[in-house]
Amino acid sequence: MSDTPADDAPEATPLLCPAEGVPPLSISVDEIARAAEQLAKGTGPFAVDAERASGFRYSNRAYLIQIRRTGAGTVLIDPVNHGNSPIDVLRPVADVLATDEWILHAADQDLPCLAEVGMRPPSLYDTELAGRLAGFERVNLAAMVQRLLGLGLAKGHGAADWSKRPLPDAWLNYAALDVEVLVELRDAIAGILAEQHKSSWATEEFEYLRCADPTPTRRDRWRRTSGIHKVRNRQTLAAVRELWTVRDQIARRRDIAPGRILPDSAIIAAAVADPKTIEDLTKLPIFGGHKQRRSANVWLAALESARTNPEPPDTAEPQNGPPPAVRWAKRKPEAAARLDAARAGLSELSEKVNVPTENLVSPELVRRLCWDWQDSADASTAIEKVLRDGGAREWQRTLVVPVLAAKLDPAPQVQN
Repeated sequence: MSDTPADDAPEATPLLCPAEGVPPLSISVDEIARAAEQLAKGTGPFAVDAERASGFRYSNRAYLIQIRRTGAGTVLIDPVNHGNSPIDVLRPVADVLATDEWILHAADQDLPCLAEVGMRPPSLYDTELAGRLAGFERVNLAAMVQRLLGLGLAKGHGAADWSKRPLPDAWLNYAALDVEVLVELRDAIAGILAEQHKSSWATEEFEYLRCADPTPTRRDRWRRTSGIHKVRNRQTLAAVRELWTVRDQIARRRDIAPGRILPDSAIIAAAVADPKTIEDLTKLPIFGGHKQRRSANVWLAALESARTNPEPPDTAEPQNGPPPAVRWAKRKPEAAARLDAARAGLSELSEKVNVPTENLVSPELVRRLCWDWQDSADASTAIEKVLRDGGAREWQRTLVVPVLAAKLDPAPQVQN
């Protein structure tokens, strides 16, 4: 993908604090209602952001919500500590937000936690996704703000534990800056997309993102335990499953990130060693610490459950898609040839329109198409249906269908 080289980017003017200063944190019911009134007095779209506590908490809830609007300035909302009715407390803000477009950067990260507290956009503009469609290689907020606005954003607290209370002043300053220039950034990237004749593409993408259903949770998430690829024994896999499940239950109950309860490396080590006593367990790395010694009986019980109840781990959730592509050459070589041809064609198209291939069409959708493909009298119509049923937008289908039809019909030759 082409992009402006880093050396050609404008020298950044540091943006160290919000123009109007760091706004007060709205915590109480009355403060939140006043923040809503303040936003209602502004005009135009809302710049919106949310801070979570990923890596610290089990939940993906919002621990801080930042909103900025022209003529209203910035408000910082504390969405926690409102008992069982945060939606009721935050409704005045949600009602105001429902009146105009939202501007977010990487909206897919924040929309779910905002929806949890009753905040949903009537329309959406995602500056990160816009940057991808424009062909930018670096689409993080700081890089785009520097490139398009010549400003340097303060860094340092994005991965902080935002569930901490009280929130430090430096964190609030950082949070306010995240929405300080989002409106200006939206205008700048929208201008570039207009010059590239991609505005309609962006509109389709933003609406699809706004209306997308949450990704369903897999039933066999334990199989993603880091290091599990080294485990081949069925009994050991059962031990990984039981340890992971117990850890997940504890993490959910205490709202703590699972890795802070017990790291994946410790799960694999215990499953492989299969200790039968506390003494053997506490000889293993991690388990010898004070915190894990207190929970030793819990982990031993999980291991015992795996030994006495070794339900075959391979009876997990049925796979509803093709196998990993690395296995295709042996299992279905004609599908592997189709996939290679399709990828080559999409790569050429990507270079031509200056959009990443993964934004042109879902890679998973391409894999499914190539795996299940059967010769058709009208390849374009068949491909159009598969892509449409798979959620591909009209602009994507317009670009991609001719390319895939040319590559799949006639079928590519398998290399011997």
